[in-house]
Amino acid sequence: MHKSVHFMQHFYGFRKKELSLQPKKNNYQHESSKKTIVVYSSKTILIHYKLIVSRCIQFKNKTTYFMKLLEGKVAIVTGAARGIGKAIALKLASEGADIAFTDLNIDENALNTQKEIEALGVKAKGYASNAANFDETHTVVAEIAKEFGHIDVLVNNAGITKDGLMMRMSEGQWDAVINVNLKSAFNFIHAVTPIMMKQKGGSIINMSSVVGVSGNAGQSNYSASKAGMIGLAKSVAKELGSRGIRANAIAPGFIETEMTHALTEEQRAKWNETIPLRRGGSPDEVAKVTLFLASDLSSYVSGQVINVCGGMNT
Repeated sequence: MHKSVHFMQHFYGFRKKELSLQPKKNNYQHESSKKTIVVYSSKTILIHYKLIVSRCIQFKNKTTYFMKLLEGKVAIVTGAARGIGKAIALKLASEGADIAFTDLNIDENALNTQKEIEALGVKAKGYASNAANFDETHTVVAEIAKEFGHIDVLVNNAGITKDGLMMRMSEGQWDAVINVNLKSAFNFIHAVTPIMMKQKGGSIINMSSVVGVSGNAGQSNYSASKAGMIGLAKSVAKELGSRGIRANAIAPGFIETEMTHALTEEQRAKWNETIPLRRGGSPDEVAKVTLFLASDLSSYVSGQVINVCGGMNT
């Protein structure tokens, strides 16, 4: 005779899932030593996830797999062909999300990214898009909604830099950075808002920067664009919160990417001296915070800025 064992949402926001198991003694073993399992009765098991390494528990000879954090969700990640955007797309996909990603061109590098995402067992498709173009963005989002059926997560990651001192900065440098970094975020949020409102839920994540929080000499255009993304996220959080839509921003610090690899060892050492943890961060460390904000783990977090900077902005 089968009984139902309920895996219930507790402190960490996992969905309730019912699974039929043979009611034997309360013998079980877990494959990860980093999970704590508390048995309250023969019918109810509350699982407290301290750190998720795997979601597999062996009950006698029967294996039960738990629903991933983003199972059944669809995420848009802009500027995801490489770097932090790629790491985010792969992280969300590893937790079950289907991924629609955009980049200025879907070249061989972008196609390789698509294959890497698909290898995780989810649906993925890259879209060529000039994120700074309002009409083009709306067209791409409409295509994504048609192809994937719904949109649950938006990560505004597309961005460029054109650094220079204020007295030497051209209008073109200013406009290019504001358009790609800030206007693109507005464009995508504007396009997904009616979709998420109809769904009565969604998570919007703006990739800002520590320089958007504290400013930086020689980067007035970049700092302004990233500060604008913070204000945009906070305003959207207040405006759309009643519809179940959350909006937050992430402010990465010195993150090791292809761009930073061009720095000399001396330059890297100087950067590290300004960071309490004495090292740069990895794209994966930014992606983990993005996963938190994209999932129900952050179901009561909205309008916030999370610094991922090793203490630089403390």
